[in-house]
Amino acid sequence: MSDKAILEYDGKRYEFPVIKDTENELAIDIKSLRSSTGMITIDPGFKNTGSCESEITFLDGEKGMLRYRGYAIEELAEKADFLEVAYLLIFGELPNKEQLETFHEDIKAESQVDEEMKKILDGFPKSAHPMGVLSSLTSALIAFNPTSVNISSEKDMYHAIVKILGKFPVLVAWTMRKKKGLPLDYGDDNLGYVENLHKMMFKKPSKEYKSNKIVIDALDKLLILHADHEQNCSTSAVRITGSSHAGLFVSLSAGISALWGPLHGGANQAVIEMLEAIKEDGGDTHKYMDKAKDKNDEFRLMGFGHRVYKNFDPRARIIKKAADEVLEDLGIVDPILDIAKSLEKVALEDEYFVERNLYPNVDFYSGIIYRALGIPREMFTVMFAMGRLPGWIAQWREMRLRHEPIGRPRQVYIGKTYRPFKPLEER
Repeated sequence: MSDKAILEYDGKRYEFPVIKDTENELAIDIKSLRSSTGMITIDPGFKNTGSCESEITFLDGEKGMLRYRGYAIEELAEKADFLEVAYLLIFGELPNKEQLETFHEDIKAESQVDEEMKKILDGFPKSAHPMGVLSSLTSALIAFNPTSVNISSEKDMYHAIVKILGKFPVLVAWTMRKKKGLPLDYGDDNLGYVENLHKMMFKKPSKEYKSNKIVIDALDKLLILHADHEQNCSTSAVRITGSSHAGLFVSLSAGISALWGPLHGGANQAVIEMLEAIKEDGGDTHKYMDKAKDKNDEFRLMGFGHRVYKNFDPRARIIKKAADEVLEDLGIVDPILDIAKSLEKVALEDEYFVERNLYPNVDFYSGIIYRALGIPREMFTVMFAMGRLPGWIAQWREMRLRHEPIGRPRQVYIGKTYRPFKPLEER
């Protein structure tokens, strides 16, 4: 097989290198396309364009495969905790016991947020969407940490990473407590990373905090499953923002804003909104499954199928079990969750959905778990951001250490050609 791709146009022949990645997928290197041919490519949404070379995450949508740094997502979700996975994504290897303990201690040492941040939080009304609040608070961290990260210093890079990993869970918890009208709470250094997040979010002022292992395990798995997903919209936003040498915190804020969109991180919120709409219409799930099959019906089934995974979403297999365990342990009676289980049953058995691989995806089950835990639906995307944090950090770090050029896509101009200017009185 040739290691060159041939382009023939207007009687001329051009050759471009073909690159094979470590999973034997092929890419055409077109860095010299414009300089050698005068042409560019057009690829709306960058569906066929590789923006970078990366060692972090591999996914194969046809095979339903997701790996972080070579480790299968199924093994990581079963055998590792979120902090181990964060370390793996950011630094490239799973930590040993001493490295993990040091990592956690360093994160805890950076978990205090400046008291003046509360004034910024107070400036938001309770009606403000939590994602807007979180994005603003994350960006505001730069005001309290104005020194740019020296990427040539491993020590400086590490310090910036543990700082945001320490402070981000506090911002997430404060964002929810603001929404629910609860007093702000700081963490407990005696708890694990995910358990501490849960405590900061849910501890009532007059009650002792009690941990639930099934709940914490489910939350841990959810965060792991969302930790990275290759060059998606928000990750690309982080990398392209950082490519201008913008700092880590502001680049993360750009990722949060991109994640906010309903076509990206807002999907699990859309699942609950769909379920509530079905309930308001009488709760007939078979009626809505029939509507989903009707191409002329405007109804769209949220949380089923996936744009990347053409088979079953591997993350959904993992989190379905956790969702079942949480619902059983908490013994929640909720008609919305009953509707969800009914939709799930039909989708897994109905020939129409099975043939088209329209299985419940990770957004479907994560929305169910978050609702069962008492997390407001506006907070679902915030929880997604909490999980995606180490992936964004890893992608930003990789991009800066590889000294990637500033992102600057081209365009195909379809506007007016030159027009002479007309004075105001002649228009």
